[in-house]
Amino acid sequence: MSEDILIPKMTRVSRQKRKLRIPLINFVVVIFGTLLLVGASFLNIDIKHYIIPAEIFSNKNVALEDFIFSFYLIPQIPAVMFICSALGKKMSITSITLYILAGLTFLPVFALGGGIRYIFEYGFGYILAYIPAAAIAGNLLGKRYSFLDMIKAVLAGVLFIHAAGIIYMCLIALIKHSGSGFITGWISAQSGLKILYDIIASFVLMLPGKYIHKFLTFILE
Repeated sequence: MSEDILIPKMTRVSRQKRKLRIPLINFVVVIFGTLLLVGASFLNIDIKHYIIPAEIFSNKNVALEDFIFSFYLIPQIPAVMFICSALGKKMSITSITLYILAGLTFLPVFALGGGIRYIFEYGFGYILAYIPAAAIAGNLLGKRYSFLDMIKAVLAGVLFIHAAGIIYMCLIALIKHSGSGFITGWISAQSGLKILYDIIASFVLMLPGKYIHKFLTFILE
């Protein structure tokens, strides 16, 4: 057998092996993204920082603990932004979709459990908004991942999730005949100061996500 025949044959075999290897890597990466979302659902980060209490400008007595603000952050939205930046638009949407489908079918991967009845939970709108938010952020990131692109992606993605979550919550509240006090309290707790923390944490996580994406792009080419 001549070298001219052998070399093309070896090239074809190498290409076939590469085609078999890439889907496996994609599968592992997608599952990793899904598991990361599951882990973020059950993680509570206690954030504390100093503030100037409003009571200091009144005649009320101010204690030392009044100067410390404590906030518990579930970093699921920052995890979505990280997955979007690291995996790219298509694979991140696949990861998020698998997470939602798993939670709606048989696995208690959501913060309050799972199952098809979870669509009637007040917070499900936030989860459902992860998919379009990943698409929006992915389109804004493009291939450049510039500093400005990342800021735009974070702002658009995080604000979309919170806006969609509030609208969905209001619809569920109307169905369940919840009072206005409950609605305003929910919005304040879920989309008040939390928006600022989600934006900051999302941008911080998107920075390493940029380099992970470059590495994944290199090995998948």
